[in-house]
Amino acid sequence: MEFSHVPVLLNEAIDGLNIKENGIYADGTAGGGGHSSEILKHLTTGKLISIDQDPDAIATLTQRFKNNENSIIIKGNFADIKELLWRRGVCELDGVLLDIGVSSHQLDTASRGFSFHEDAPLDMRMSQSGTTAEELVNHLSIGELKRILSVYGEEKYAQSIARGIVNAREKSPIKTTLELAEIVKENVPQKVRRDGHPARKTFQALRIAVNKELDVLEKGLDSAFELLGSGGRLAVITFHSLEDRIVKQKMAGWCMGCTCPKDFPICVCGNRPKAKLVNKKPICANETELGQNPRARSAKLRICEKI
Repeated sequence: MEFSHVPVLLNEAIDGLNIKENGIYADGTAGGGGHSSEILKHLTTGKLISIDQDPDAIATLTQRFKNNENSIIIKGNFADIKELLWRRGVCELDGVLLDIGVSSHQLDTASRGFSFHEDAPLDMRMSQSGTTAEELVNHLSIGELKRILSVYGEEKYAQSIARGIVNAREKSPIKTTLELAEIVKENVPQKVRRDGHPARKTFQALRIAVNKELDVLEKGLDSAFELLGSGGRLAVITFHSLEDRIVKQKMAGWCMGCTCPKDFPICVCGNRPKAKLVNKKPICANETELGQNPRARSAKLRICEKI
């Protein structure tokens, strides 16, 4: 199946990378290649390394860029970007793009188990390997389920949903997306059912847990920034507050200078900024893009430049 994905904030991300035609760049979450394709258009002798952990994405990227001499494709998780590139002799980059989260292809392919709109095995694995969402909901303790729903889904009714999951699985294992969605629906107040789909936050939380997305993001940001040369840029697109908070805090830390108390006459900490923000506030989709792609409504783009 073709890995289709509408690239969000495409022009803004490409402009933010400030691409040099002979530079070396990485798209750490390449998906169907929407952003990668646009980066490649700006290169003459430069190289683009497109990375993705999803076998479907790798198959699509390989076919799409098979005749492009500037394209290098690597299967792997962007958290390991430093190791993946070092193995291939690449020790410095001019820019890195990260488009975080689940892709349109993964959401729209029912069999992948990301969607609560269609019945499918409860999977949610981006890499198509490892622990599934089905294993989590059927084996985790009620306390751990509550923690995941509360922390990763910011779900107000985490306790009652977790209890509902445990009660349901005692009768029979929870195996499909619609089974889980119905359990969530039955364990939230009636008013919540009228405010969007009540299972949205639960599915988000389980997806993040299955793919260890926040840990991956933390490690990936540090590794990507370390690979940047002076003047290199890191552009990151996020889709919910948990991701955006991590990106914002990381960039703020890199941009921080002296941390000495204000009443110190001279600096004794020796701390100097490692980066500067390209955009002080996150860039969001404009009305035109929102009209064409409603999934862009929660997207935020942050960009920093290594000093």
